[in-house]
Amino acid sequence: MRRHWFLPETPDVIGTLSRQAEVTVTGLTAMVAWACGTGTGAPVREAEHQADAIRRELSGQLRVAFSTPVDQEDLFTLSERLDMVLNTAKNVLREAEALELEPDPALADMAAIALDVLRELAAALPSLAADPDAATAHADAAVAAERGMEKRYRAAMHDSLRNTDLQTSVNRREIYRRMLELGEAEVRVADRVWYAVVKEG
Repeated sequence: MRRHWFLPETPDVIGTLSRQAEVTVTGLTAMVAWACGTGTGAPVREAEHQADAIRRELSGQLRVAFSTPVDQEDLFTLSERLDMVLNTAKNVLREAEALELEPDPALADMAAIALDVLRELAAALPSLAADPDAATAHADAAVAAERGMEKRYRAAMHDSLRNTDLQTSVNRREIYRRMLELGEAEVRVADRVWYAVVKEG
């Protein structure tokens, strides 16, 4: 018989999810430093390992929790989508390294926007149960900020056409696309915040 039938547990699942978001913020902060030429990819990878451990912790909490302030499926999905954000950031670095491509101002700009988006998402999560209106306001701000990344992406793609080195131009466009995927992954987190709030309402 399941353990929580005898001993109900109420782990702080929102707190654990928020910790995962904060580690993800740390990872993207390191990514911005890399994109600006003042850091390396190592802290991004370290943050990804830390976030994976927190995600496993949350999964364990969801298994034993008698009840949760937000639907368990939504919490699991939010954690999964946060994980995808950090994995995508790590993959941007990996691909840039594989292509021997140094970051440029466009990449730095997009990384900074991605960090701004993520900060809004991280602010949304603690409010999921306590203040749903605040949670959705932060989610809306995240989506609005991500539109800035799309605009910067289009400008960067246009500018890359001026590069006379065809291979470098192609490589840069590929990295820009990966960065746009990072923004899209963040929007999926915002969408799930909205879904979780609507469903609870």
